[in-house]
Amino acid sequence: MTTASPMLERARDMEDTLIEWRRDIHMHPELSFQEFRTANLVADTLREMGLEVETGVGKTGVVARIGEGRPAIGIRADMDALPLQEMNDVVYKSQTPGVMHACGHDAHTAILLGVARLLNNMEDRPAGEIRLLFQPSEEDEDSDHKSGAVRMIEEGALEELDAVIALHVNSNIPAGQIRVATGPNSASVDSFNATIIGEGCHGAYPHQGVDPVFILAQVINAIHGIRARRINPVRPAVISIGAVHGGSANNVIPDEITLNGTIRSYDDDTREQLWAELEQAFKVTQAFGGDYKLEIIKSYPSQHNDAEVAQLIRSIGVSMLGEDGLYPEEPGMGAEDFAYMTRKAPGAMFSLGAKFDEVNRPHHSPIFDLDESSFAIGAAILAEAAAQLLKSKA
Repeated sequence: MTTASPMLERARDMEDTLIEWRRDIHMHPELSFQEFRTANLVADTLREMGLEVETGVGKTGVVARIGEGRPAIGIRADMDALPLQEMNDVVYKSQTPGVMHACGHDAHTAILLGVARLLNNMEDRPAGEIRLLFQPSEEDEDSDHKSGAVRMIEEGALEELDAVIALHVNSNIPAGQIRVATGPNSASVDSFNATIIGEGCHGAYPHQGVDPVFILAQVINAIHGIRARRINPVRPAVISIGAVHGGSANNVIPDEITLNGTIRSYDDDTREQLWAELEQAFKVTQAFGGDYKLEIIKSYPSQHNDAEVAQLIRSIGVSMLGEDGLYPEEPGMGAEDFAYMTRKAPGAMFSLGAKFDEVNRPHHSPIFDLDESSFAIGAAILAEAAAQLLKSKA
């Protein structure tokens, strides 16, 4: 059963502004660590609210504060877009060739601007600091393999926070519903590049060489056996091979085969075991007279929602949207660099339902789009959660 929510009413009163901000950002998408226009828009909008703003945090991030002292609650939104050509025929279509907001970060940024306005104008706002974290580069890492969250943390943007919260729009959940997981919310993500080394020869005389294609078949079986036979079956884990390349002619056995893949898990112990097991899987090459090179590129850790913060968001969602407003919990194997922030301070991320229509519009696709009526809901829940966290952490 829903109850009247002044915060939601105030958020809906500025729905047109939320949509205007989002469409402006959507039409001018910028890739990771290149969010200069977006950061300027954010900074100018916050200054118009009378807030002091710090720019260039984590290269292109923006930080602003409402209130001061402890407790301190952080709210994060990511700002970067993806290298995709938008295929939607809408008035707010991307005007930047080959770049598109295909994951909803335009909405996240607009929603956090709305949160800033809601909390800045809140007459009975509890004592303490609200820290607005407009983060660059969630989708990618720089040359040092550091994402925007890492860069902001390194520059002190999360120091002395008592909690940190965020949302992520979801194009598969209807508007008017949210999903809040307790515990694992997104997976760690690592990638690997490997080379299977053989000895090339004529395809008519395979015995005169060492066939890396044949060895590849054994390695693939060994890799797929890791999840099935080496990992505790109650611990989620994935190793997927995404690319295999080798050979140039139908009658030539190549010298080598390259392959690439992704590694996902929920806990650090399983993650480290997957690295070790992958190394063992490639040692199969040596049993068949070949050899290998393996590079594991470590990236985002898994993200876990703090139970107390997740329950608070859940209760606010029920209060505003009713019991039907809670979508069933279902953690996924996608990755999020918000994980670094929740390892710095207890926190949680929730999924905001924003299904556009009956067409399948998955994240990271050129037809991704969102139901803009969801933005006010997201802003209201984040603002209310931040206010209540100030009270509970005092």
